[in-house]
Amino acid sequence: MNKYYNERVANRKAQIAKTIHEVCRIVQDVLKEVELQEPRFISSLTDYNGRFDGLEVVSPHEFEIVIYLNQMGVLNFVDDGSLPGCAVLKLSDGRKRSMSLWVEFITASGYLSARKIRSRFQTLVAQACDKCSYRDCVKMIAETTEVKLRIRERYIVQITPAFKCAGLWPRSAAHWPLPAIPWPHPNIVAEVKTEGFDLLSKECLALQGKNSAMEGDAWVLSFFEAENRLLQGGCRRKCLSILKTIRDRHLDLPGNPVTCYHMKTLLLYECEKHPREHEWDEAAIGDRINGIFLQLISSLQCRRCPHYFLPHVDLFKGKSPTALENAAKQVWRLTREMLTNSRAFEKL
Repeated sequence: MNKYYNERVANRKAQIAKTIHEVCRIVQDVLKEVELQEPRFISSLTDYNGRFDGLEVVSPHEFEIVIYLNQMGVLNFVDDGSLPGCAVLKLSDGRKRSMSLWVEFITASGYLSARKIRSRFQTLVAQACDKCSYRDCVKMIAETTEVKLRIRERYIVQITPAFKCAGLWPRSAAHWPLPAIPWPHPNIVAEVKTEGFDLLSKECLALQGKNSAMEGDAWVLSFFEAENRLLQGGCRRKCLSILKTIRDRHLDLPGNPVTCYHMKTLLLYECEKHPREHEWDEAAIGDRINGIFLQLISSLQCRRCPHYFLPHVDLFKGKSPTALENAAKQVWRLTREMLTNSRAFEKL
């Protein structure tokens, strides 16, 4: 296991770190142009010794960068369960519309429209791509309402406008943490809930086909920081790095049925199944990874992978049954190899 981590995983990390550096330099240049045109969109992409705040690695060639917007004026957070995985922001007092920094994106019903803000941001990014000093190697991807860039024909970067909701916890995640499970520790739960969550302006798979009038106004709930906080301690982060490496090397399949986010979600469920700290010692890594792979087979066969904080949201929604079935077979082959062959990791 350690050999695998020190070679394969470390190699993946080093490659990605190099890519992130290159990608962020270009995106920062594009966002600088955006800010010149429209000061309300200020880049929050900052480098902390090679770590970028608000950047998520989707895969070694795909990244998502969240840019946090400032909010003036009071908006109420409405999360009544009618929009799975999403919420809306509504003006608390219609007369105070002019107080909002985003007044022209507020609908007649008083909702701050995620799609309208994204559409404006998309126009600005498209113009910035033509003006910035990297215009030869960065292109806007059309055919989507998302803001996506293709960089050097090799990498895809999605830039997502968002609001940070600190000190607030959504009603749709109120069941967490489960009362019967001694993990996570109450102090960590308090920390996570104080940190809050993000509201992202992006297409929401859970709403597609619902034909909801609210779909364009809805913001997607994201618990990126909360998830990362829960995975601190023991060898949880190490486990995640190993899972991502196996995923990139063996489960990067047609239709993208298994993503790194599925792996992260199943790891959080594994933490609940094994709540004691000693179960996350170095010596237990192999057992934890086997457990997660068995969970993954079961999820793929049932064609359902519930979001960790929002279990009514299925992370397999939109994936084709054939892709999920093929992935289940491949995951089963890998798991059998890991369970029966003590030297399996030499070949993985």
